[in-house]
Amino acid sequence: MNLHQLEYFIRVAELGSFSKAAVVLDVAQPALSRQVRLLEADLRTTLLLRNGRGVTLTEMGRLLYERAADILQAVSNMGEEIAAQRDEPVGQVVIGLPPSLGRMLAVPLVEAFQRELPKARLSIVEGLTTHLVEWLASARVDLALLHSPEANPAIDIAPVMRERLGLVAPIDYRSPAGAEIPLSQLVELPLVLPERAHVLRRLLETRLAQAGLKPEVRLEVSSVPSILSLVSAGYGYAVLTRSALAANGQQHAFSFHPLSEHDLCSTLCLAVPSRKHPTPLLRRSREVLAGLMSELREKLGGEAELSR
Repeated sequence: MNLHQLEYFIRVAELGSFSKAAVVLDVAQPALSRQVRLLEADLRTTLLLRNGRGVTLTEMGRLLYERAADILQAVSNMGEEIAAQRDEPVGQVVIGLPPSLGRMLAVPLVEAFQRELPKARLSIVEGLTTHLVEWLASARVDLALLHSPEANPAIDIAPVMRERLGLVAPIDYRSPAGAEIPLSQLVELPLVLPERAHVLRRLLETRLAQAGLKPEVRLEVSSVPSILSLVSAGYGYAVLTRSALAANGQQHAFSFHPLSEHDLCSTLCLAVPSRKHPTPLLRRSREVLAGLMSELREKLGGEAELSR
């Protein structure tokens, strides 16, 4: 048994197919099959059941799959820790982004890593703040951008940008109150809002409740692009940030009216697991992401406050 055989076995098990695994691993399928058969011979057991649709794990195969994944991860971590001792930003980093920023930041982030951290491997995942916090706490994600996260002992956060919430309306909308929208006017409008678990929804409804007001929620939609499509189609109004519009390339397709409550803001934070060792790669990744946040503020015309 060797590490290559374990890696081959894991890929076949994950993909459920020797042919798909061969493409991912960039090895010939006969060679891949031979290595897995040698592994089964060494262990004197059948690990995979072959059928016309692919392969499935046997009971012993499932046991080996769990153990082999841990072994390969431990070997990878050991190599990264040794490299970290040499103060080299190498290894893999998993960065989590909220969907509202993923489309805007994915390409610049990849380009920045290729330019500044060529020896590092970057993985990007997207999720709502509640999901990203869970992934950070379980170490599935190394670094993430979170919208107004609640205090959590499992993560360390540092604010990087604050944005006021505003009413998103059709381009020809004219507010009777002027440039800013008071909460009393907001609750008179039919709104298209994210579900209650969304951080912006919680911020807005908490402030409205404190003022003794209740919004008229016409539709609940989790996707920002879908919310904007519904606003454009005349189904209601949205409450978002300017960066949400910019992330979808629609900052000029709607009118944006900041809410009169100046402190009703979304705070974007950089977050890391509190117990994770700050390797050179993690430190440099934070610097790269913080730099992209500075560039984002410039794109928003200085209307977002950059926290330092």
